[in-house]
Amino acid sequence: MVRLILTAILLLLLTACGSGFLPTSRLVQKAIAIQLEQTQQQLEGQLNLDFRGFEINRLKITQEKSLTIQNLPVYHIRGTYNLVFKLPERKLTQPQKPFEVYLQLQKEGKTWRLLLPQKDSNNSQSSWRSYLIES
Repeated sequence: MVRLILTAILLLLLTACGSGFLPTSRLVQKAIAIQLEQTQQQLEGQLNLDFRGFEINRLKITQEKSLTIQNLPVYHIRGTYNLVFKLPERKLTQPQKPFEVYLQLQKEGKTWRLLLPQKDSNNSQSSWRSYLIES
């Protein structure tokens, strides 16, 4: 009986400790912003547009899956968000945009990185490009 109680307490403590390393909605929002900034820069150059920034709101996470990449924990997160582009004379809203991000917790457990899959044209294997997410 004592063993059962101690085991239950230990499991509760381990679960509580692990939950501090899950990505937050704010972190996911920052990761999406990094992806959008890259796309925005490409569009501005190609289409000669004058973006004044964007807003991300109504973020909804629909799926979180944990995996390991390069021996570090990664969270594959999917969901939707509303995107508002700020243009010189108006705002353009795109509702319910789907997203998919890979967030990697670094070894020290203090910083997160956005991982973007990159196809290698030589052998069709995926490699990862990594971006620090500022806190």
